[in-house]
Amino acid sequence: MSVNVEELGRRWLAHEEARPGQREMIHDGIEALWERGHLVAAAPTGIGKTAASLAAALAVAREREGRCTVMFLTSRQSQHRIVVETVRSMNDRRPPEDRVSLVDMIGQAGMCVQPFAEERPAVFSLLCANARKTRSCRPYITPAPSLPNRILASPLHVEELVELTRHHREHGEPTLACPWRVAREAAARADVVVGDYNHLFNEGVRDSTLAALGLTLEQLIIVVDEAHNLPERIRSGLERRLTPLLVRNAKPDLEEYLGTVSERLGRGPHTDMIEWTTQVIDAMGPLVQGLFTRLHTDLAAAADDASRRRRNGERGAYEPKELEVQAEDLLALIHEACDTVDGVSGQTTLTTPTPAAAVERLDRLNVLREVLRDAEVEVDPEATQDAESDAQRLGAVLDDVVRFGDTTGHLFCFSPEGRAGRITSHLLDPGLVSGPVLNASAGAVLMSGTLYPPSMYADLLSLPVKRTTIRSYPSPFAAQRRPVVVATDVTSTYRQRSPSNTARMQEHLRALIQAAPGHVAVFAPSYALLEEIVTDAHWPVHRTIVESSDWDKSKADEVLDILERERDAGRKVLLAGTFGARLSEGVDYRGGLLDAVACIGLPIAPPGVVQDGLKAFVAERFGKDKSWRYTSTQPAVNRVLQAMGRPIRGIGDRAVVLLLEQRCEQPMYLKCFPGDLQMVPMSDPNGLKRLAERFYRRVHRSPTP
Repeated sequence: MSVNVEELGRRWLAHEEARPGQREMIHDGIEALWERGHLVAAAPTGIGKTAASLAAALAVAREREGRCTVMFLTSRQSQHRIVVETVRSMNDRRPPEDRVSLVDMIGQAGMCVQPFAEERPAVFSLLCANARKTRSCRPYITPAPSLPNRILASPLHVEELVELTRHHREHGEPTLACPWRVAREAAARADVVVGDYNHLFNEGVRDSTLAALGLTLEQLIIVVDEAHNLPERIRSGLERRLTPLLVRNAKPDLEEYLGTVSERLGRGPHTDMIEWTTQVIDAMGPLVQGLFTRLHTDLAAAADDASRRRRNGERGAYEPKELEVQAEDLLALIHEACDTVDGVSGQTTLTTPTPAAAVERLDRLNVLREVLRDAEVEVDPEATQDAESDAQRLGAVLDDVVRFGDTTGHLFCFSPEGRAGRITSHLLDPGLVSGPVLNASAGAVLMSGTLYPPSMYADLLSLPVKRTTIRSYPSPFAAQRRPVVVATDVTSTYRQRSPSNTARMQEHLRALIQAAPGHVAVFAPSYALLEEIVTDAHWPVHRTIVESSDWDKSKADEVLDILERERDAGRKVLLAGTFGARLSEGVDYRGGLLDAVACIGLPIAPPGVVQDGLKAFVAERFGKDKSWRYTSTQPAVNRVLQAMGRPIRGIGDRAVVLLLEQRCEQPMYLKCFPGDLQMVPMSDPNGLKRLAERFYRRVHRSPTP
């Protein structure tokens, strides 16, 4: 490259001086992005990864030939604020004519100023779509030509953007325009657009977003924050369910859709296709019911076999709670329904079709997919939270069968849960979605404090080896500001659980609480284990707050307020939650709210069809030696690392970390932790208490620069 990377990086710093590790990350980011490549960065809290990624991305977007927009994607709305504040700091150091414009966006409901914004997601989506279609939404049709310029004039949090629209005036007259619409208009001219993963990694949302911005993927520099969440977000976003009830409900949806189309367009080939699809779905009903009956029988037989093998002392004979369903079996069922309607049942088979029959079969599958996915119906105020009709959901299942049925990166799984059981589709290979997006972009930075090892995420997300730079930056937190103690006499493994093991965990936790001057957080692999160890015991604190599985962002914000009030009053709180839930990953404990954190066990994924499928997929794609690490040990350790990082949000913070799991000292787990993390083995709670007391006397919280 012909530019001076160091000089370019300095021009885009958000602060006067780069932090330790930040300068290196900016340098690596510019070099990778300049060649339209990717930087995968394990960047611990404290180095300023948001500022580093923005500096690199904006430097390249501004200096490299051709227009580029920086798309900054996060997994949680709370992380948007950090991006906005960073750009504001950046602009404070830049001349007015060269400042960075930014638009912060969330979903339509979160930005809506209409009363129906408070409705459930399904109801809101349909009401909003109908209001826009019929032009009955006054804010949506209200012109506000000067409002996008006001949004671009200074970086705004999305809440500030919405508030701006409420008080905006055109020619002195109040003008309440749709915040979501004007934000999209402004985003088309912004240097930075902040959004959710779905803006690019959900196909439907991506098409809409890019169309609104007037951009292609080739014109985007993508920054993915908390990128350790991306593979699972992609997988969960493509999870579909098939039930006998879904098939039955799809028929009246199609009949309603047929009536609507006939009324608007009259009779023709389009209505013939809808009628044919309706007949096929009707024929599918008894076939699907028969399949589910067989699956229930097969699962019961498998459970009996496992029970027999356990009685015989066979290890690893766990009771199956699910069964894998072969994609070809689902495809055969669909074709049987089609053959029944076409009057050709028994003439051809799926395994031995003639070339002509194969083409015909593909054509009719495509007809089914198109009709089902287009089958919109009127809103039902009492419907479920899913905005799609049952016909559209069935179309999504069929789409998965056709798109992924012959790949090892996808599987279907039967579970007896629910009224009749369900078949769920699972995308095992997130790279099928992320690879095409990231490879088509103008470059990308993927970063997280727990992106360990970064090479694993480069593999899982299908990044090209020759265009990808992989880096791990050392933590700026000296070991003396975050001692990590491993209790070597306790474990969460099922076979070794006992009253004495629980009691020892409680003794270690009590010692940590007694030594800590302020709040302590504790996280466990499950709510059941959390209740066993934490909820049913008495602790030397003013109050104990236990997370529930239904907590939302507002509840988490309420907890932060409680922690601040109790700290100001000199009272100690024990905060308890589970790995992977809101309190252990999604909350920023600002201002050193936590003085210590304890992690109970390791959240190893239990055996099952999906987990076994993941291991098989990784073994086939990346090698058998990586299978266990990529699917079990590393994801578990990364969730622990996320929890460990809760007390440390700035360079001035300090905390004691307690790992209540002896396996953390074992080589297969130890190698999953960052190489610069030093652990102190300890089996004596009194020794832990003395270590913690000395630490708090010696090391004090200092202001963050």
